[in-house]
Amino acid sequence: MAIYEDFGEEYIAERLASTEQNEEESEVEVSLRPQTLDDFTGQTAVKEQLRIAIDAAKIRGEALEHVLLFGPPGLGKTTLSQIIANEMGTNIQITSGPAIEKSGDLLALLTNLSTGDVLFIDEIHRLPKTLVEMLYSAMEDKVVDIFIGSGPSARSIRMSLKSFTLIGATTRAGQLSQPLRARFGHVLRLDLYTPEELSQIIKRSAGILNIEIDDDGAMELASRSRGTPRIANRLLRRVRDYAQIKGDGTINKEITKYALQKLDIDSLGLDSIDRRMLTTIIKFYGGGPVGMNTLAATIGEEAITLEDVYEPYLLQIGFISRTTRGRCCTYLAYEHLGIPMNKDDKKNGQISAFDGEDI
Repeated sequence: MAIYEDFGEEYIAERLASTEQNEEESEVEVSLRPQTLDDFTGQTAVKEQLRIAIDAAKIRGEALEHVLLFGPPGLGKTTLSQIIANEMGTNIQITSGPAIEKSGDLLALLTNLSTGDVLFIDEIHRLPKTLVEMLYSAMEDKVVDIFIGSGPSARSIRMSLKSFTLIGATTRAGQLSQPLRARFGHVLRLDLYTPEELSQIIKRSAGILNIEIDDDGAMELASRSRGTPRIANRLLRRVRDYAQIKGDGTINKEITKYALQKLDIDSLGLDSIDRRMLTTIIKFYGGGPVGMNTLAATIGEEAITLEDVYEPYLLQIGFISRTTRGRCCTYLAYEHLGIPMNKDDKKNGQISAFDGEDI
C-alpha cells in the first residue's frame, strides 16, 4: 500500500509541539498516567528523593513534607502529585493558582482536607499575593487566621488545620516569593526526558491505546517529541491516524517520518513557529543579540509566549542563548536550518552567545 499520498486537507488546527494540554486531551492523558513511582518513567533523581521521603513519612506516621515541583510544562508534575497521594494512601485535592480568587476559596480547600491529604496547586506562582501570605501559616503552623466583620469591630479568629501536604507546581519558580519557597521541604526540578525514556513512555502508551508500534517507530517518534511526554503522546495519536490510513496500521520508522513531515515537525521536533523564531534572529538581526520584546514584535507573538513556550526547548538543545544584551542564535541553529554563517554573524552571534551572562 502506497503511503506517500497527501491527505488533501488541513489535518491539524492546534500546535502539535505545544506543551499545553487542551480539553480534548485531558481524558486521554488520565488513562495514560502511571499510578505508582515504579511505573513512572524518567526523572530518576526526583523519584529517588520522593521514594525515600514517602517511605520515611509512612514509617513515622506523618504527612509528607510540602513539595514544590518546577520545570517546563508537560513533564508530569500533576501525575507525580497523584502518585504521591497514591503512595501515601491519602486523598488529593487538585486546583490551580488562577482558580483560587478569594481567601474563602483557599479556606474551603484547606479546611476540607483530612489528616495526611494532599492539596495540589498547579501554577502556584499565579496565586494572589494575599493568599500566598495566608498559606505561610497554613504550611508552617497548620493554622489560618480569618477576619470577621469590618472596621473597628473586626476581629481575627485562628482556625486549626489538620496535618496536610501541599504540592505546588510551577513553570516559573523564580516568581515565587522566598518565604513561600522556604516552606517547601522538597524542591524538585523536572528535566526534559531523553529519547530513550520517551521511547519507553510511547510504547507503554501504545499498549494502553492498543496501537501497534515497533522499536524504530517509537524511537523516531521520541526523538521528535521535544523531551516532553505530553507531546510524545499527542504525536503518537496523530501518527496512528496516518498508519491506519496510509499504512498497514503499524507505526514504524517509515510511516512516522512521513506523518511528521506532513505535520511539519522536523527531525528535532521543531515546528514552523520555532524555525520562524530562529530564522528571524538570523536574517533580521544577524544572529543576535536581540531583545525578546523586539523579537516578539517582529514575529507577531507575545514576548511571554516566546519566553515560556518556545524558548525553553531551544535553549535546552543549544540553538539559542540568553545574554545581557538579548537572545542569540548559535552555530547549531545555523547548521540545522542550513543557513551559512557569515563573518558578521559569527562575530555577533557566536561571541554574544557564549561570552555574556544569562538573564
